[in-house]
Amino acid sequence: MRESAIYQEILQEGRQEGRQEGRQEGRQEGEATLVLRLLTRRFGTLAPELRAQIPQLSIAQLEELGEALLDFSSMQDLIGWLQTRQKA
Repeated sequence: MRESAIYQEILQEGRQEGRQEGRQEGRQEGEATLVLRLLTRRFGTLAPELRAQIPQLSIAQLEELGEALLDFSSMQDLIGWLQTRQKA
């Protein structure tokens, strides 16, 4: 059975999906780490509840936050930004 073409094709597809998911997770993790570093540099230590919210964002939201934080002048701006995204 392991030698059949269908088995090999299914196995290959599974490997490709696994690699793609791994790359996606790695990218999201990297984006979250960068955004957290930038926020910490801008505002100092973040509250644990804020730190916990950032990794839960999608890649698109992390990219948006990365740009938006350049305009933040206070921690309240971050809190407001996160609140508007939770409602969406």
